[in-house]
Amino acid sequence: MKLSKDSASGLSSQSTIPQPDRQSALLLLDPQNDFFPGGAMGMPDSNNLIPLINTYIKHFSRQGWSILATRDWHSPTHCSFTEQGGPYPTHCVQGSRGAQFHSDLVMPPGMMIISKGTNPKKDAISGFEGSSLADRLEDLKVKTVFILGPATQDCLKQTVVDACQIGLQVVVLEDAIGTQCTADNFKGISQAGALQATASEIGIHTSSL
Repeated sequence: MKLSKDSASGLSSQSTIPQPDRQSALLLLDPQNDFFPGGAMGMPDSNNLIPLINTYIKHFSRQGWSILATRDWHSPTHCSFTEQGGPYPTHCVQGSRGAQFHSDLVMPPGMMIISKGTNPKKDAISGFEGSSLADRLEDLKVKTVFILGPATQDCLKQTVVDACQIGLQVVVLEDAIGTQCTADNFKGISQAGALQATASEIGIHTSSL
């Protein structure tokens, strides 16, 4: 999804896009089957993101920069499910196919996986909530996080807000997130202090895609 940086998203066209380096991490938000078409909460057209997501992964992996992925990892009776009075259909149940990463994604060996939503009595919209993500990023001495993935717009927004609140510089890779993310969501993200960028703006060539 592409929004003009001086559009209703509210993101500043004057901001300088930081370039990834050894103190950066690529964060894949919930790249699980249940958030792709055919899944319980499939995001429209999210399959189209896969080639570019793989390009980002390859770029960071070649440079030896950190790559992490969050995943919803729910019990069958998780409180967020409609059967339990929650707002969402049953999704990303631990060990299920829906909870697996999409098979067309080329995940690097040793990639760090952060599970969230493991407490059946507590939902976790943000990748940071009730997870080890903040600690892992601190261990890796990460200062800038580049975020992408098919996760829901609420998950994207809250993860970005939480990352900014703990002092991380955040760049949302707008060409590799779900198309359901609205201008209002981008406005909230920018108000938190995040920037948006595309592959070309961080030195990745995508002409072969």
